[in-house]
Amino acid sequence: MAIQQTRRQPQPGRDQYTRDGAAARPRSLPQSSGSRQNGLGASSDQQLARVLGWFSLGLGLAQVAAPAEVARLIGIDDDDDSRTILRAVGLREIASGIGILSQPQPAGWVWARVGGDAMDLALLAAALNSDHTQRDRVLAATAAVVGITLLDLRCSQRLGSQAGSADSGAPWEGDTHTRKTITVNRPPEQVYQFWHDFANLPRFMSHLESVQTTGERRSHWKAKGPAGTTVEWDAVVVDDRPNELIAWRSIEGADVDNSGRVRFAPAPGGRGTEIHVEIRYNPPGGVIGATVAKLFGEAPEQQVADDLRRFKQVLETGEVVRSDAALERPRLMQRPAQPPLDGSESR
Repeated sequence: MAIQQTRRQPQPGRDQYTRDGAAARPRSLPQSSGSRQNGLGASSDQQLARVLGWFSLGLGLAQVAAPAEVARLIGIDDDDDSRTILRAVGLREIASGIGILSQPQPAGWVWARVGGDAMDLALLAAALNSDHTQRDRVLAATAAVVGITLLDLRCSQRLGSQAGSADSGAPWEGDTHTRKTITVNRPPEQVYQFWHDFANLPRFMSHLESVQTTGERRSHWKAKGPAGTTVEWDAVVVDDRPNELIAWRSIEGADVDNSGRVRFAPAPGGRGTEIHVEIRYNPPGGVIGATVAKLFGEAPEQQVADDLRRFKQVLETGEVVRSDAALERPRLMQRPAQPPLDGSESR
């Protein structure tokens, strides 16, 4: 029996678009090379930023540890003033390198490198006017710095444009970025409905005290802050797709600027629902506050992991189950019994 194959005509408004994460994009529009993701989940611009970060770190260490050798290499006088300046520049480079390598979106730190490049060029220009420098070496160093400056400018501009265009429409900005995934043995409809009622969030998010709906797509959040303080903010839902995705961001004036999204997808083999959570926020105290929090075991990635485990327990058993070992620990150290996260990651 002959089987005739017919080619389905594209339907306007449907086949022209394809979902990619949190947003529908025109299928006919290719992504730029700067935003295309490779197998490791890092764009070419992010890879360049990491290269610049390691370069900054290595150069800074050389300037701090061996300023005399660096002075001779670039053709300037090896005296106390030059060594002091090179050490100060080296410390700046080390700070920039650490900032770039420690942040998932290091656009700000790459821009800091651009500012540092301008300072370096000014210092080299002053050296060219000195009678005690080797002009050929200073000129070579200046050309190298110009080349690095162009790379820094390109990278910072591209990273800045990526950070300003969030797929979900939310402003994906923040010093801290956490991404986690877990599988819950419940259908996407049930999981979405539970999360969509924001009043349920304090049941499994230990840092939240309350979430109150204040209007269409708006809510007021109250959470535990550092050292027994309380922080509050208003948030707005910027994307809501039933049984698929919820995205939100804080409103201007929040104690803690934050944005996030949670995606719900059927798990393979009918094993329930995969929950993918991404959160960005500026912690109280900025980068220093986030570092101190990690030292005291309150790292945001661990908080999100614990919250998702509690969420899984509430959906599957109706309550949070604590292990005997957790009950013996101080209250601030308690964590729920921990089933493994499926494919969780943190950046």
